[in-house]
Order: sequence, then structure tokens, then C-alpha cells
Amino acid sequence: MNNKLKQYFPMIRTKEEVIREIEKDIRLTEEFYKWEDAQRTEFLEFCTGVKGVKVLYDSFFKEIMNPETVPERLEDFLSVLLQKKVKIIEVLPGDNTRLADEQSLLIMDILVRFEDGSYCNVEVQKIGYAFPGERCACYSSDLLLRQYKNARSKRKNEFTYKDVKGVYTIVLVDKSQREFHKFKDIYRHVFEQKSDTGLTLNLLQNYIFIPLDIFRKNIENKGISNKLDAWLAFLGMDSPETIMELSQKYPEFKAMYEHIYNICQNVEKVMGMYSEELKILDHNTVKYMVDQMQEEIDNQKEQLNNQKEQLNNQKEQLDIQKNQLKEKDKKLEEQRKELQKLRRILAEKK
Repeated sequence: MNNKLKQYFPMIRTKEEVIREIEKDIRLTEEFYKWEDAQRTEFLEFCTGVKGVKVLYDSFFKEIMNPETVPERLEDFLSVLLQKKVKIIEVLPGDNTRLADEQSLLIMDILVRFEDGSYCNVEVQKIGYAFPGERCACYSSDLLLRQYKNARSKRKNEFTYKDVKGVYTIVLVDKSQREFHKFKDIYRHVFEQKSDTGLTLNLLQNYIFIPLDIFRKNIENKGISNKLDAWLAFLGMDSPETIMELSQKYPEFKAMYEHIYNICQNVEKVMGMYSEELKILDHNTVKYMVDQMQEEIDNQKEQLNNQKEQLNNQKEQLDIQKNQLKEKDKKLEEQRKELQKLRRILAEKK
């Protein structure tokens, strides 16, 4: 398989060549052998073309899809995804508070501004967050408020709400939440606010969710049939067969793969990028485990509260039954006394 890819990308080197270069530098050697066996194997596989690079890793995505140096690539992807022509004019700084609070599971996050003034946030999650709708609605609202403040600051007294443009929140999830698996054949979910009467108002907030695991299952059966499939395969799949198919059908993807394998020629640089991704993933894994444990604790607490409520209800029922029995005992005692009285009267008459 390696030889097949080498026909497309002659710059691909062998495993032995890569290891020789690593072992020439003591720093690289120490770094390489600090990694686990599986990590060393993954690194050698994408350097030698056995597998593709995971493009959605933050460092690699920003190198290959950098909106500042090669904006046409991200523009093409977003144009296909949004089904309209877009042009990026600015890369905006992210929300540091949000990233600090939500760094677990987040592989990549990038925010850009389009020519029409709209903001677009693209993020990739290794494993989907709980409450995906609520979370994205909150972040989209933050984006909208950020755009509102910016427009008001620039326009000053001339500001109107027409100056506030839309915001797009695009989420690609490598391993999606269970909600998405109810739709096994759908891997592009578009959300926008609509009325129940047909009245049309521009409420500015738009969302697209892409569950990549569902995409991969579908693509195995039907193959790459359109440009959106091609983009999602490039971003979410790393098999040599996929790389060759994309390189044959779409020359622009072959150019991007050439970019990747040219980066791999610089072993020191690509090792630095890979090390950074491993650190992020290690942190994310620990944070994810903490999040999962917290979720279990919350679930158990909720179950205990439900059980406590049930016990309280049962106690209340028992108290009611106890009071009813007391009332019956009281009535029986009254009836017993009445019966004794009647017996005395009857005895006196006899």
C-alpha cells in the first residue's frame, strides 16, 4: 500500500529513513521514545504514507487549512457546507474564557469573519459534549453579542440592528452523542429558528452539526458521491484508499496531501506538532474521565433523590393509613361501648 501512495506522492519516505533521521538528533530520539508504542506507530504510519494525517488535529488543520495563508481551502469547505459562496476576510481571536472552561474534548476551534460581516465558528470535538444543543446555543449567543458590540462600537450613532449580521456555529464530532445515532443515514444537521406560522424573520443564529462517525459508516456503503463527502472524507478519514480516491477525483485534495507529506519531510517540525496534539489529547482524556465521573455522580444523586421522594411518598401513605386505622379503632371502641350499654339495658329489662 505504501508503494501505491508513493506513486502519487514521491516525497514519501520509508520507515527506516524517518527513524534514521530521528536518531541523528538526541533531542528527537528522547522525545520519540517517550511516546507509547501506539503513538510511535501512528507517527511513523502517517509520515510514511501507511495512513493519512488526522487533519482535524488543531496543529495540522491550521497548517493545511490556515485561513490566513490559504483561505481558499477553508472558504471552499464552508461554501460547500453552507451551500452558498463565502469569502473569509478576517481570522478572529477565540473566546479564551470558553476555551479554559471547555477544553476537554475540543480538538480544534477557529473563528472567522465573512465578507458579508457574518461570524463563523468551526470547532471539532473528539467526543461530543453532553447537552450539545444547549451548549451551542449559549456559545452562539456569545458570538452574536460580540458581533453586536463590535457593530455598535464602529457605527456609533448611525448603528441600527441591520448592522448585526448572522453567526454560524459549525460542529464536527469525531464520536457523536447518542442523539445523533437516531438518524443513522444523516450526517449533516442544519438548525435555524423558524416560526410556527410561516412568518419569516432573520433571527441571525444558525447551526450545523456533522457527526463524522455516522458519515464514515455511510461512506463505506455508498462511497464518495459529492464535494461535501469529499471534504468530510479528507477531514475525517485517513486510509490510503481514501487518499488515492480523493487524489484521483479532486486535484485540489491531492495538492493538500502533497502539502501534508512535504511537512512530514521536516521531522523535527512534525514531531513538535504531534507532541503538542498528544498533550492536548492526554489532558482531554483526563478531563473527559472527570466529566464522565461527575455525570455518573449527578445521575446517582438524582436516583437517590427520586428514591427519597418515593420513600417520603410511601411514608405519607403509611401515615394516612395509620390515621385511618386509628379512626376505625376509635369507631370500634365507641361501638363496643354502645353494645355494652345495650346489654346492660337488656339485662335490667329481663
